[in-house]
Amino acid sequence: MQTESPAKQIAGFIAKFDDANAKLIRAARAAMRKRYPTATEIIYDNYNFFVIGYSPTARPSDAIFSIAAAANGVGIAFLQGATLKDPDGLLQGSGKQNRFLRLKSAATLSEPAVASLMQAAVVQSPVPFPSSGRGSTIVKSVSAKQMPRRRR
Repeated sequence: MQTESPAKQIAGFIAKFDDANAKLIRAARAAMRKRYPTATEIIYDNYNFFVIGYSPTARPSDAIFSIAAAANGVGIAFLQGATLKDPDGLLQGSGKQNRFLRLKSAATLSEPAVASLMQAAVVQSPVPFPSSGRGSTIVKSVSAKQMPRRRR
């Protein structure tokens, strides 16, 4: 049995969402790919969320950001966000490591305060993104059982 390409798998994962969230996921992914072309995308279609991680390596523990999508919206997670200075108070969450912000549109990623947080996250990462090349896409995990991806 031949496995579908990552691109086909990802298209299928995104197709589970309503049109507005699917469009936002695709736009956010394109913006992240453009900003971090050497990042390895690590894909999870898990029980609660569809996640696209952005890592300097193929190791999930090295990931710096992830796009996380559920039926109620799309966000960007800063995986070590608890240690970031956030003068504008944009980051949400109270976990020991992760912080996130909800995306109204992919343009949120280009807002100066958000871009500044993203740059700070990259700078504080112990593993830098490669300086050249093109990052690969790895479908890491697909859960058989999932929460609905569309609002009820």
